[in-house]
Amino acid sequence: MDLANTTMTRAVRGLLLGGSLLAVAACSDGMGRPLNLDFDLRGIGGNNFTTADAAREARAAARPTPDARGIISYPTYQVAVARQGDTLSALASRVGLPEAELARYNGLNAGATLRAGEVVALPRRVDAGSVDVTAVAGQALDRIGPNQPSNNAGATSQQGAEPLRHQVVSGETAYSIARLYGVSVRSLAEWNGLGGDLSVRQGQYLMIPPKSAETAAPNTNSAPGVGTPTPLPPSSSNPLPEGSNRTASQGPADTPASPNLGAQRTSGAAMSMPADGRITGAYVKGKSDGIDIAAAAGSPVKAAQGGTVAAITRDTDQVPILVIRHEGNLLTVYAGIDNISVAKGATVSRGQTIAQIRASDSPALHFQVRQGTSSVDPMQYLN
Repeated sequence: MDLANTTMTRAVRGLLLGGSLLAVAACSDGMGRPLNLDFDLRGIGGNNFTTADAAREARAAARPTPDARGIISYPTYQVAVARQGDTLSALASRVGLPEAELARYNGLNAGATLRAGEVVALPRRVDAGSVDVTAVAGQALDRIGPNQPSNNAGATSQQGAEPLRHQVVSGETAYSIARLYGVSVRSLAEWNGLGGDLSVRQGQYLMIPPKSAETAAPNTNSAPGVGTPTPLPPSSSNPLPEGSNRTASQGPADTPASPNLGAQRTSGAAMSMPADGRITGAYVKGKSDGIDIAAAAGSPVKAAQGGTVAAITRDTDQVPILVIRHEGNLLTVYAGIDNISVAKGATVSRGQTIAQIRASDSPALHFQVRQGTSSVDPMQYLN
């Protein structure tokens, strides 16, 4: 019995080994010479096989930040990004286009509820002159005071390559579209605000994420068994830039004195000072979108330039904010005020009193100048 079992075991082993040898023999070049198999795949294609390129192509740049209306602008098209709780009607009102037109263009139903971050294509260009100044005032100006964090997007035209657009046809999915353009489904979903089920609808416009130039590093993979090239160290023969090799004993480099902003006013400026006081807060892009002018409570606030009162609203603390529209797509914004003496739609002249400085612990006018929705330094207009 033991002999029979041993004989059977050897026979099974022989069959398995024979099958393996036949499989290996089949992998030949047709002349009896076996192929040079490389089971970790590095030998394929001249020993240059790598998944690094595919991984790099799967990464995409982040979607640009929209402006105060939620619009992302490119040279040939614009899209609007929905906010939390937005309906198509609310988005249409904010961008200044008819809801029915947006619905037809995007394959949506009128009154549709939108996801936060969902992208809606605009059927025609919306210029900066149609900006919802009430929305600008309510969202971008609730950070009154110097050195406050800013959510100002500012850009009216994005830099870099314009992303392709794809209109979904019947039968397509997010996966098939991503494969068509060689991008990851995740990037496609992030750029277009797709839902968790990644569903797309017929007629929907999708932006195709461009591949990020910043993350697409050159292929520096070495062949197996070859060490990675050592990067060159900094050259000791090239001197450092002048002033960069100061020692502690030499002290800090000379620092120019801070300018006296209040003394830089001239009579020939494009705008006049909106309040008579001392400038206590300077414009810093990304931190403070305007300047602060300390003045006595109750002192007059005047229009910096002639224009039309575009909006009167309030910040998060219910302090009034007034916006005046001027020629050249300029807006001036006045906050920290009270006792407004003009109405929305009224025409005002340069130097006309429009309000008073509001009483507070530190009474001051917060004054902004905006080119469209992008804040600019008021001093370039006041000097």
